[in-house]
Amino acid sequence: MLTNWISPDALKSLNDGFVVAIMLEAKEGQADALAEILRVLTPPTMAEPGVKLFLPYRSPTNPLKFFIFELYVNEAAWGAHEATDHFKTAVAQLLPTVTRRERVPFIPFLADAIPAAKLHGSEPKSLLR
Repeated sequence: MLTNWISPDALKSLNDGFVVAIMLEAKEGQADALAEILRVLTPPTMAEPGVKLFLPYRSPTNPLKFFIFELYVNEAAWGAHEATDHFKTAVAQLLPTVTRRERVPFIPFLADAIPAAKLHGSEPKSLLR
């Protein structure tokens, strides 16, 4: 169902935590500035002890749109991230460059619902696409 490129332990780790999905839309003429803010923000964020992943993406079909996948060990780690100087600096720089900033938190609800056999390609390949 999912994939066979990641170990079950790694997949479990990625599906255990507190996720925040961020949608950003840059103002016309500000997309590259926004991309640079996110580029600078990523290394110190990934160095935080409560951060598992911080992955910014840019749309290939609309370069004004950005998505950030944030995975924390728990909700408190998200709060700790928002209290850091690098986060506060980035947000102060980023807000004037965007027309949209949407932050939606998520928690896993299917962590134990996927049988281990389905994690490693025992289903038909057509389901792996």
